[in-house]
Amino acid sequence: MPTIAGTIPHIIHDQHGVAWVDDAHVKVVELALDHLACGCSAEAVREQFPHLTLAQIHAALAFFYDHQAEFEQEMPRAEQEVAACRAELGEWPLQRRLRQAKVAR
Repeated sequence: MPTIAGTIPHIIHDQHGVAWVDDAHVKVVELALDHLACGCSAEAVREQFPHLTLAQIHAALAFFYDHQAEFEQEMPRAEQEVAACRAELGEWPLQRRLRQAKVAR
């Protein structure tokens, strides 16, 4: 995982060098993977992470894109973790609303 010296607003690194969004218990890579998977805006990502501010989400995405090559080396393992979490948690509220809107047509 990318480790960067210095202070980056809304991004912290744990003892293993993993980038996290503040103290929100969300890894930058997890948020970025969700963003990439659905191709959604920061505002839509916020629906999945309502405890985060738009500033935190934008900071995490900016950090991800600034260090995308390093993250891509780590992504296969992270994707497996995210898939397992999604399977456990089920459908996102946004996905459910989109599916329901499509069925209603």
